[in-house]
Amino acid sequence: MLTPLITELERLYKGVEIDILAEGDIAKEVFSTFFSVKNIYCLPKRGFKRPVRFLRMLFQVRKTQYDLIIDPILGSGFSRALVKFSKGRFKLGFSDTPEKSGLTQNVPHAAAAPHMAKRSIDLLHWDPSHASGVSIDYPTLDMRLTDAERAQGRKVIRDMLAVPQQAMTPLVVGVFANATGAKRYPREWWQEFLTTFKELSPSSNLVEIVPMHGRSMLDSAWPGYFSTDIRRMSAVMAGVDLMISADCGVMHLAVASRVPTVGLFSVTDASVYEPYGLGSCALVTKDLSARETANQVVESFAGLLGKGPSAPAPRESIASGQPIEAIVSPAGR
Repeated sequence: MLTPLITELERLYKGVEIDILAEGDIAKEVFSTFFSVKNIYCLPKRGFKRPVRFLRMLFQVRKTQYDLIIDPILGSGFSRALVKFSKGRFKLGFSDTPEKSGLTQNVPHAAAAPHMAKRSIDLLHWDPSHASGVSIDYPTLDMRLTDAERAQGRKVIRDMLAVPQQAMTPLVVGVFANATGAKRYPREWWQEFLTTFKELSPSSNLVEIVPMHGRSMLDSAWPGYFSTDIRRMSAVMAGVDLMISADCGVMHLAVASRVPTVGLFSVTDASVYEPYGLGSCALVTKDLSARETANQVVESFAGLLGKGPSAPAPRESIASGQPIEAIVSPAGR
């Protein structure tokens, strides 16, 4: 969710060098291909249980005198404490109490966009002289997959579908059916959804992205791909024409793979987490049956899903960053 911020910093400050302070090791994988990212400091999770490693890393960060330190998180005391501890000429973040914030540049909470990935961009563009009515072109999430990673992902898809070397790749739709707690749809719901989906789009070839626990959520009814490496998962999802996912981290990873993504929301606020850019959209399913949800997905992507197996595969336009079509989100996520 921080990749748009890095993109915008690169656009505004040519030649910028960026250090990232994150919790856990996943940031190393996410930002490994970002040229502007110099150092990635990965704090141990539950750092106070590993105080030596935790403090050693914090003091290493503190050795650098930064030009700008950004706290992109709204309402996180831990994030704000890290900003206060670090050394920087300017410290930017959201605060309604400037006298207590420890920041040099305070942006009111009301200026934050609903969407979590867009809030940090609002920080960079905040100007109290024209606080409202400013139009911002928000960058999308982006894993910045290399050409080699994308090529390998396409190869995996072809191998999964047993597509001959010289044949044209058929229309491929990826499905991720896992989520946490109440966000997870029952297996029966997915069975009804996919049965309807195949009836409406018979030319679509379904592949399942298997969750981290390594077990199919769809009774292994479709070809499945499993990896514990998020860049490999991202590369494979980049090889499909459309991703359909429950509201979860893999949904965001699919968007960052630059593939059109439908996020299915039944619990959380879609305006905070919706997939956006490159034709992605959110669909609130609270009052919809599985069959009705499938109908809405196919209707929203009729230009893509109505194509037969002999039609040109649209994924090349995605690889070049061009959207297949503009989709208006039926919900505001």
